[in-house]
Order: sequence, then C-alpha cells, then structure tokens
Amino acid sequence: MKIAYLGPAGTFSEKAALEAGDQQSTYLPMASMPAVMTAVETRAVDYGILPIENSLEGAVSITLDVLIHETRLRICREIVIPIRHMLVAKPDVQLDTVEVLYTHQQPLAQSRRFIERCLPNVPTVAALSTAAALVEALADERRAAALTTLHAAERAQANILAYDVQDTTNNRTRFVVLAPEDAAPTGDDKTSLMFTSKVNRAGALHEALAIFAQAGINLSKIESRPAKAELGDYVFLVDIDGHRHEPVVAEALQKLASIAGTVKIFGSYPKFRT
Repeated sequence: MKIAYLGPAGTFSEKAALEAGDQQSTYLPMASMPAVMTAVETRAVDYGILPIENSLEGAVSITLDVLIHETRLRICREIVIPIRHMLVAKPDVQLDTVEVLYTHQQPLAQSRRFIERCLPNVPTVAALSTAAALVEALADERRAAALTTLHAAERAQANILAYDVQDTTNNRTRFVVLAPEDAAPTGDDKTSLMFTSKVNRAGALHEALAIFAQAGINLSKIESRPAKAELGDYVFLVDIDGHRHEPVVAEALQKLASIAGTVKIFGSYPKFRT
C-alpha cells in the first residue's frame, strides 16, 4: 500500500500517514496538497492524506478547495492527530542561551505564550514546515532552536529543550484519507458533502438544512466557502451523521439534489474514535 502525504518527513501529516498505513506501507512525501491529490488520481499511490480542519484555526481552505473544485476522489477515512510542539536544539544549546528560533507560522501562533515568557527577545526565522525548521536550526552555526514535532526531534536525535509548548492541550488536527472510492457502511459513519443554492433568496439555506432535520439526521458541521464565481456566491459544506447508502440518508440527499443548484458528495466513512 502506497500513501502520499504533504511532506517533508517529520511533520504532523507524516504522523497521520503512519496512522493510516502499516509496517508494509510505503510513504511518499509530496510538495503540495494538490500534488497529493494528483498522486492518487494517477494511481501513483493508493491513498492520499490531507489536513482538513484544526480545532483552533478552523478549516484548511486548500483542502476544501481541492475537494470542491478539482477532484472526484472520495474521503474513505478520517484521522485526528493531537498537535504537540517541542522546542528542540543541538545538544550544546540550553533554553537560556537560544539566539534564534526557527518556526513555521502555525506553531509560532499556537505557542505564543511560551515564546513570550521564555524566549522574549529571541528573533524568529520563518520555515516552510515544522520539519524544515528543525533541519535549518541544526544547520545554523548560532545557538539555534526550532519549534517542531516530537516525531521529527526523535528522528534527528536532537535535544528537546521543552515539551508541549503549545498554548492549549486540546489542539487537534483532523486529516482525511482520499481514495478512488469511499468506505462501506459500518453503522457508525459520517458523510461529507457540499451544495449550492439554485437562487440566492431568503430561506433557501433553511429549506436545504430542514431536509436533514425532518429526516432526523444530525449535522455535525456546517460552513461556507466562496464559490469562486461571482462575489456573494457561496458553497455550503456539511458533515452529517450516517452513510450515504443508508436509506434515510440516501432519501435526504435525493431531496437535497432536487432543490439545490449542485450537490457533491465527498464521501462516507467511519467516524474517528480514539
């Protein structure tokens, strides 16, 4: 089994890929999220892993745009990864001697409290990923440190100066596994989809959502994205409980298709359980 993910190695995306695979799997880091999608579409790999939502920062817009506009691949699984940031450096560097901090913008924002209190006057250097931040810090002749993952730190056998420096302990990222087909029903599933309104009028969104309410189907998420057509046109994205092949869900989706402008099913898949 071949699995593509947003590289490089040592990132949270690789950790999600490892969760999706097994000891016999081959893992292929890709340079961009669209590249992950293309690798699956061309059958260079069997599955692709993309981040879709963070508990602190919300939706990952690139992944949503890929699903909406660029692919017919299906979501066949979801994986939720706890986000833990470590302060890592070379063996001879101590916390009070750090001269420069390499970091990706997301761990920088998510570890602001620690940085302001423990590294108040240390300049930061932007990196393309948490893994790249560690590589660049270890190569710097100065006493450099990096905000990175535990996985990357262990791979590099680097010195961990501080553990779990993120501001909150409940920071999690949800990843989706993309494949040519989604999953078979398990009895504990969810379905992700998008739809648009035929006409921008009062009550149009309520009419669409009422279909699920009348069927007793729970909506676990709803959000909107620009349709990338006219200003003011939006795509609505929802996650609902149940599998698209279950009769109640299938009937509700058919009713939605009869009143909506467009409907696109991203896939039905088992709910993530810890």
